[in-house]
Amino acid sequence: MYRNVINQLVEWKSSNERKPLILLGARQVGKTYSLLAFGKQHYKHVAYINCDDNDQVSGLFVQNFNMDRVLLAIAAITGVPVVPGETLIILDEIQELPRGLASLKYFCENAPEYHVCVAGSLLGITLRHGESFPVGKVDIIRMFPMTFDEFLIARGKDLMVEQLRKKDWSVLTSLHQTLVQMLREYYLVGGMPEVVKAYLKTNDPNTIRKIQNKILLAYRNDIAKHTTSDEAKRIAMVWNSMPSQLSKENKKFIYGVAKKGGRAKEFEVAIQWLIDAGLIIKVGRVSNPQMPLKIYEDLSAFKLYLLDVGLLGAMAEISPATLILPNNMKEGKGMFTENFVCSHLAASREQSIFYYSKENSPLEIDFIIQNGSRIVPIEVKAEENLKSKSLSTFLQQHDEMHGIRFSMSPYREQERMTNVPLYGAGVFFA
Repeated sequence: MYRNVINQLVEWKSSNERKPLILLGARQVGKTYSLLAFGKQHYKHVAYINCDDNDQVSGLFVQNFNMDRVLLAIAAITGVPVVPGETLIILDEIQELPRGLASLKYFCENAPEYHVCVAGSLLGITLRHGESFPVGKVDIIRMFPMTFDEFLIARGKDLMVEQLRKKDWSVLTSLHQTLVQMLREYYLVGGMPEVVKAYLKTNDPNTIRKIQNKILLAYRNDIAKHTTSDEAKRIAMVWNSMPSQLSKENKKFIYGVAKKGGRAKEFEVAIQWLIDAGLIIKVGRVSNPQMPLKIYEDLSAFKLYLLDVGLLGAMAEISPATLILPNNMKEGKGMFTENFVCSHLAASREQSIFYYSKENSPLEIDFIIQNGSRIVPIEVKAEENLKSKSLSTFLQQHDEMHGIRFSMSPYREQERMTNVPLYGAGVFFA
């Protein structure tokens, strides 16, 4: 299946400043598949090693970081010639390899002509357990579940995606109902590649939900595997509270929802663990919408969203029919739609995502971002309701800004805001 990250990998390959690459992302978002596809398409040879429970490579870097010895060993293990510029070296699950991350510094300094990519689930967590990180010696690309445009390509809708990326709203308006229905399907399926593949093969909601639950179980097992017993309990409390947190009208994270009487100090590490694992996206609060937003972030208030809307549906145990059929969902529309927009904002841009509110004020803007030299307030509507009281009030107070409203309505320009159909969320700021 086509993945947008391939374009970033091609840019990395052609860069004169290329360093060993770390592909960051949650388990099962398609990191290994993408690296292998990239290698097959753009290199003569691919030397792939899975470092997880692999006795052949367990001592690869234990003795020393002599690159001549290491490269000879990689060639011998894989049976592939390791040639500068012609061979892509892939070290998968590198977090399982002793001194694996540290080795990237020596690839960068002593063998820069070799093209090296590494991937590993929960990579950020492993760094917190004594493994030194090669600061300044690596390139990093973040990978997310399949976005809606990738989902459409998997469905064979390449021409639709072409129009989406061109932002040709006149053409897209004629396709509006088709795109809305496909978006509802995406709400059910989400972007985990294994789930998308099963959907294309079976078109069976029950099969899809079983795979989603299997992925969720794997994440729970990862929590137990990669941390202490006490910390695992706290991480699980935060993780299991996600549907309840997001179903609240005010989606600010409440520690007491995770555990009665819970406090920030008790859950700070657990939340950071989930962020590092790529399982949740943190959206901080700002009360002063000025550049740069980051310096106005209130560290005590934030929202958390799940990495994938399909997994959110499985966690919340929402029936497939509720997600696919219009007007079936009476509760949870807001959490689903906001999670969809947030995950696509995170996948399409590198800057932080915030929301806006002030103490003792009912006014709240769902998301607020920096886009180039502009600050953009964003409101999210689950259906076609175009009333935007909060956004309208906010724009009256900040007449230098132009707002964006994502909804199920077609594209239209208004005096102070633009309505963008929800299916355009992933490409609008790209």
